[in-house]
Amino acid sequence: MNSFKTIGIIGGGQLGQMMAIAAIYMGHKVITLDPASDCPASRVSEVIVAPYDDVEALGQLAARCDVLTYEFENVDADGLDAVVSAGQLPQGTDLLRISQNRIFEKDFLANKAGVAVAPYKVVSSSLDLEGLDHSKTYVLKTATGGYDGHGQKVIRSADDMAEASQLANSAECVLEEFVTFDLEISVIVSGNGKDVTVFPVQENIHRNNILSKTIVPARISEQLAEKAKSMAVQIAKKLELSGTLCVEMFATADDIIVNEIAPRPHNSGHYSIEACDFSQFDTHILGVLGQPLPKIKLHAPAVMLNVLGQHVQQAIDYVAQNPSAHLHMYGKLEAKHNRKMGHVTVFAEDADEVEEFGEGVEY
Repeated sequence: MNSFKTIGIIGGGQLGQMMAIAAIYMGHKVITLDPASDCPASRVSEVIVAPYDDVEALGQLAARCDVLTYEFENVDADGLDAVVSAGQLPQGTDLLRISQNRIFEKDFLANKAGVAVAPYKVVSSSLDLEGLDHSKTYVLKTATGGYDGHGQKVIRSADDMAEASQLANSAECVLEEFVTFDLEISVIVSGNGKDVTVFPVQENIHRNNILSKTIVPARISEQLAEKAKSMAVQIAKKLELSGTLCVEMFATADDIIVNEIAPRPHNSGHYSIEACDFSQFDTHILGVLGQPLPKIKLHAPAVMLNVLGQHVQQAIDYVAQNPSAHLHMYGKLEAKHNRKMGHVTVFAEDADEVEEFGEGVEY
C-alpha cells in the first residue's frame, strides 16, 4: 500500500510554504488553497485560488486530498465541517473555534486545561468597563479578529477609557489585567492524536507587537522551563492534539502564565528548521498523518531574526557578512513596511551579540 499522501493546506502564506516543503521532502504531494495565485506556497505546490470561506473550493480541496490541515486560525470552521469526511482533518474544527475566539480560548485554558492565565473578564459593552481600578493596567482585546496588536487597547488611566469604550461597543471583548512579566516565551508542541513531543522553550522579543527576535533556549531557570513545557503538554493532551501548536506565555520571576495558543506552526518556531533535528513543520506533517513523533533535540543555542519589509536589504547584507547565518525568504512579491518577508537563523552562544534588524543598525 502506498504510504505517500496528498495533503491539502488551507492557507498559502509562509507557514503553508514551509509545511509544504516538509511534506514534499517526506514524499507527499501538496495542494494549497489561497486567494492569491502568487502566494508563497505557489512556489512549492499546486494552488486552488479561492477565498478561505469558499465552501465549494474547500470541497474541491477535500475531494482531492487524503488529509487536510490549516496554516492559520481564521479559516471558516463551519465550511470545513460541511466538506470534510471523518478523520480527514485530524486537527479538528473544535481547536479552530477555541483559538478563533479569545473568550472560548480563556475558558478552555483556565477551566478545561487547568493552566494559569491572567485575571480576565468578558466585556459585552462599555458598561462592563465601569468601575475599573485605575491603579491597575488592563489590556482590552476583541474576542475575534485581532493579530499583531490589532484590536487591542491598553488601559493605563481614565484617559484611555474613551477609546476603550469605543472598542468595547464595537465588538465583544476580553479584558485582562496586565501581567508584570520578565520575559515573553513560547513552547511549540506537536501531537499525533495520542502522543506528543515538545520543543525547547523559546524567548521572544517583540517590537510594535510584531515578533522581532527569538532566542533558544529561553534565558529562564531550568525549573521554570520545565514548568512551561509541562503546561504546553497538558494543553496538548487535553486537546488530543494532532499537528503543531504554539503556546504563548509570560514568565514572571517565579511562575508561568499562559497568554494564548496558536493551532499551527508559529513564527517563534522557525529556528527549528536548522537548530533542531526535526523542525516544527516536520512534526506538524508527521502529527496530522498520525505517525510516530521523534523526541526533539536542540543542536546548539540559536537566534531567529524576523526580516520585515524594511529590513530586506539589511538581511541580505548581514548574511553576506555572516556566511554561517541561514537566510529564508518567503517569495512575497511586495516588500511592505512591517510585512514578514523572511527570517534569518544563526547559531549563537551569546544571544545579545546578535542584533535585531532595524532602522539605522550598522553591521
